[in-house]
Amino acid sequence: MIEERSKRGKAMVERRQLFMEMRGRDFDVIRLSTYRTACKLRFVQKRCNLHLVDVWNMNEAFRDSGMNTLDHNAEINVSRLETILSSIYYQLNKRLPTMHQINVEQSISLLLNFMVATYDSESHGKLSIFSMKSMLATMCGGKIVDKLRCIFSQISDSNGVMAFAKFDQFLREVLKLPTAVFEGPSFGYTEHSVRTCFPQQKKILLNTFLDILMADPPPQCLVWLPLMHRLANVENVFHPVECSYCGSESMMGFRYRCQQCHGYQLCQSCFWRGHANGPHSNQHQMKEHSSWKSPAKKLSHAISKSLGCVPIGELPHPVFPEHTLDSSATIGHKLSLVLDIPLHVSHLADCLIQSDLQ
Repeated sequence: MIEERSKRGKAMVERRQLFMEMRGRDFDVIRLSTYRTACKLRFVQKRCNLHLVDVWNMNEAFRDSGMNTLDHNAEINVSRLETILSSIYYQLNKRLPTMHQINVEQSISLLLNFMVATYDSESHGKLSIFSMKSMLATMCGGKIVDKLRCIFSQISDSNGVMAFAKFDQFLREVLKLPTAVFEGPSFGYTEHSVRTCFPQQKKILLNTFLDILMADPPPQCLVWLPLMHRLANVENVFHPVECSYCGSESMMGFRYRCQQCHGYQLCQSCFWRGHANGPHSNQHQMKEHSSWKSPAKKLSHAISKSLGCVPIGELPHPVFPEHTLDSSATIGHKLSLVLDIPLHVSHLADCLIQSDLQ
């Protein structure tokens, strides 16, 4: 009994530590709830080292622990959950270089306590299989399209059609994550959440599911999820551009450019906090940039693209098989452009000179 109380006391201290660290990062000063929520959950993800666990490794852990053979509504106790998390992190350390090993015990403890606080608020000592899998599949590392494929496999029937009841259950579970970081008023679950995601469709297959959840913008209740992935992608992106508010000579992360004020650009810290000066207003439309190109590089890219030298990126999730390419038409089109290079290049250069940096 005394040992049990000691373990609970330690868990509460560690849980409080995670939230105190999160508050220390001043995320609450971010004025937009979408960015605020994404930043908080990204912090939890990194603090628990979940960003190092790929979704495919997570899926493998589910299979190895026998979770895929159990009913979604079945429950596991906290001890079993701890065993599963231990396996995930110890396997992770085996894949990491020696110099990048993580503190396994600390990671287990932080994640276990966060999951218990999120999904066992009434202290029953149990979590459902579906809660665990939904949370880990959402918060682990990997591409968002791969995560959504994994999630779809959990909420679809044997014919590959999404079951609305299961998607509703998924939303109930995944929207507990914003609530856990005190963003429930903005992204809490409602009984209308499912229909706001799929207002018209009656039969949802994988590609429709991916198209809607990866749309721009995505469904309002899940808008923080793709943003969390974009945050991860731009954390180390450098922009050699001065912030128009704080005067910083360069930016890291996102860059925001006003669509109304010529040459007005903000670093992510200033934009998130709602800073503005001069003629610029917070009511102006801002464009988010996740990369920077020099004017020379933009000109080179524009010319290459006009000549057909830039390959077209693959679709995130192919719907149809590839069609045979009409090579004769392609060659003829390129030739017509090559014959008109001086005029074409001159026009592109003029357009780029007139535009400000993007």
